Parts: sequence; structure tokens; C-alpha cells
Amino acid sequence: MNVTTQIVVNEQEINILVINNIEYISLTDLARYANEKDPSGVIRNWMSNKNSFEFYSLWEEINNSNFNSVESHRIKTNEVPYNRFTMTPKRWKDKFNATGIIPSSGKYSKGTFAHSDIAFEFASWLSPEFKLYLITEFQKLKKNESYLNKADWHANRILAKINYMIHTDAIKNIIVPTITQKQKKFIYSEEADVLNVALFGITAKDWKLKNPKLAHKGNIRDYTDLLHLVILNNLENLNAELIKMGIPQNKRLIKLNNIAKKQMELLKNNTTFKNLEYIENEINNNSNLLTEKNKKQTN
Repeated sequence: MNVTTQIVVNEQEINILVINNIEYISLTDLARYANEKDPSGVIRNWMSNKNSFEFYSLWEEINNSNFNSVESHRIKTNEVPYNRFTMTPKRWKDKFNATGIIPSSGKYSKGTFAHSDIAFEFASWLSPEFKLYLITEFQKLKKNESYLNKADWHANRILAKINYMIHTDAIKNIIVPTITQKQKKFIYSEEADVLNVALFGITAKDWKLKNPKLAHKGNIRDYTDLLHLVILNNLENLNAELIKMGIPQNKRLIKLNNIAKKQMELLKNNTTFKNLEYIENEINNNSNLLTEKNKKQTN
């Protein structure tokens, strides 16, 4: 799915097209800085410049394994050195299988877009000052996106607590009234272990026996990764519903285990989820660095 967003550079609105989590900045909008009436002409002039060609063709050779480098080298020798040389976004994309510069005809993304590396080079050609303003606004956008991702990450932690409450409430209202006083002492840990076995393949007690050093500081859930935490949240909610439906524990365990496997397969290669994992790692790394810094200051 392609997403469009926008930044403002020197009162000029610049659209950004996001494809597979890669930002493509509108060259058409940037070109209006130089010529409001004919931005396509500005782009064409830049692409037909020898130095520009060397840059965006080299970018393709480095970043695009499917780039038609044979044809690129041919025109570099036979066309580029001469005044008649003309390059357009459509020709570049169609004839050379290029990915760095793409013409778009979408409803909200009409015009020519380029990877941020190339867009910055284009902006520099227009005006070094304009390029610096563009980089500043683009960095602000990336920083804001990072904060939004962190908010999603923290929202997931909150969701875990809510699902835990829903899970324990189902146990309290459905299972507890049907068992003995002695069984009540163990039912919550037993149901927690249904989830542990379904997802981790081990009970909390067995995990502690295998990891005595870690067990002093927390439990299996405290040391798991984001992928397992997300699935655990889902399983807690599902188990609560299965309890309400009166499904026996042994059958719930099988059903939850199958669901955990399917969700694991679905999420582990998901691009959005990988971004959340990256954010979590960044947070953990920063936290560790801060802890080390505080230790040194204390010593």
C-alpha cells in the first residue's frame, strides 16, 4: 500500500510518497521552486544534464539489481556527451528499469517522485539553500514518525495490561464459581500456563528451573521479544472468549497453539511489525546506554 504525506519547505508544499517504507519526494513540487508553470521542464533539464545523469545512474547501479546498466553505459557513451541528449522520468523508468525516479499518476501522488537520495541532489541543483531547508524538514518528518512508532509500541504495552484484565475476569466469573476452594489457589497460574505452553512450549515453573538467574529478576514474559508479546496479547483475549464458550482447557490449549503458530508466521515477515521491533531495540539500547552512563557517574 502506498501512502502520501507532506512537508512544507520555504512555504512550498512538498508531497512525499511512501512505498514499502521508502520515501520518494516529489521532484515536481521541488521543481516549482524554480518554475511554477513548467516543473516538468525543470526536471527534464536536470535529468539531461551530464553530471546529473552520472549521479542518478550510479545510484541505480548501487541500489537496483535489476537496473539495465548495459543500456545506461551505451547512452553514456553515445548520447550523454552531446547537446541532443534528453532524458525524461518515463524513459528512465521504462527503458532502464529504474526505481530511483518514478513518474506517478495517482490521485494524490501525481507527478515525478524520486528516492530521497536523488531528491536531495536535485534540490542542490536548484539551490543549495533550498536543499538545506528540505533536509531539515525531511528530518523533522522522520523524527515525528519515530515518535508515532514509539507511541504504537507503548500502546501495545497498555493493550497487554487490558487483555490481562479481560483474561483474569473471564477466569474469575466463569471458572472460579465451578471449582473448589483449594483449586482456586492455582487456577490463575494454570490458565496463565495454558498461554505459556501454547506460545512458548513451556510452563512458568519449568522456565524458572531452566533459567534460575533470570528468574530472580522476572518471569518468562519479561524476557520475551515483541513478537511473542503481541501474540500473547491476542491469545489472552481469545482464551477469555473460549472460556466463556465453555470449551475445556485441553481443547483450548490445542486451539491456542495452532493460532499462535499461524500468527507467528504472519507477523515475523511483516514490514510494519519489523519497524516496531526496530523501535523497541532502539529504546532498549538507549536505556542500556543511559544505565551504563549513570553507573560511571556514580563510580
